[in-house]
Amino acid sequence: MFFSINMLNNWAFAFSISVPMHIILRSFSSVTTMIMGVLRGKRYSALQILSVVLLTLGVLVSAWADSEGKGKSMSLGNEASSSDFSTGLAILLLAQLLSAWMGAYVEDTYTMYKASWTENLFYSHIFSLPLFLPLSRSLREQYVKLAATPPLGLQEGSKQQSLGAVSVPGIFLGILGNTGESLPQGILFLLVNVVTQLACISGVNLLSSKSSAVTVTIILNIRKLVSFVISTLVFGHELSAKMVLGSALVFGSGALYGYETSWRLPAARRRKEVLTNGAKAVGSTEKRR
Repeated sequence: MFFSINMLNNWAFAFSISVPMHIILRSFSSVTTMIMGVLRGKRYSALQILSVVLLTLGVLVSAWADSEGKGKSMSLGNEASSSDFSTGLAILLLAQLLSAWMGAYVEDTYTMYKASWTENLFYSHIFSLPLFLPLSRSLREQYVKLAATPPLGLQEGSKQQSLGAVSVPGIFLGILGNTGESLPQGILFLLVNVVTQLACISGVNLLSSKSSAVTVTIILNIRKLVSFVISTLVFGHELSAKMVLGSALVFGSGALYGYETSWRLPAARRRKEVLTNGAKAVGSTEKRR
């Protein structure tokens, strides 16, 4: 299932689904995870539901603002005219539902068996590797294309070096050092992506072992907003009113969900337990009399 979800999310790009549209559709992960939790017998308070709705709305507004700031169209006009667009939407919807179900299943697994998150991380990846064998030819061709790209050729002191369609801010020059002078830029970007993906998926698995599936998706959506803000600042764009509004909605609803989940509901459960235990103690005392 882990393999299928990731392949479906990437496959959707072949069906006229743009990156901004992909981000927006995947922003509903908290909603779909909550719906899947309800179907699996979980219950959520009105405040938790409201915070998830507001957070999703905030991410949508932020994605819209980020797309406008980078000159990418959010219009569905060209995409909707293509018959492939409906197929892409169906693929993303299926991936969202499978991801929500897997999140709830993993949550139940951690609750029942107290499994280690590193164990889940290892087996989900090691069992996925053989499934790439039918795609080995395509993967080899893509690697050859990456290896054929020219080196970055970054020069110290330049604020920003343009690399075709890619712009590298000066802040990364010191990090890359002389590596970019020898490695093909495609391979270098691939290695950077692998390292960051490892850090990302490790954090997600660690978080999944300690939090509910809905909490995980909420934190991931907040992380998505933070990446929007960072990319806006790093690449020299201005924070628009829409981005500020989206940020306020996301952080406010995240705080609201945290208050409800981590403080108010546990406090209510503790008060209920105290009252229940007190009633039992009074009952046992009366029986002894």
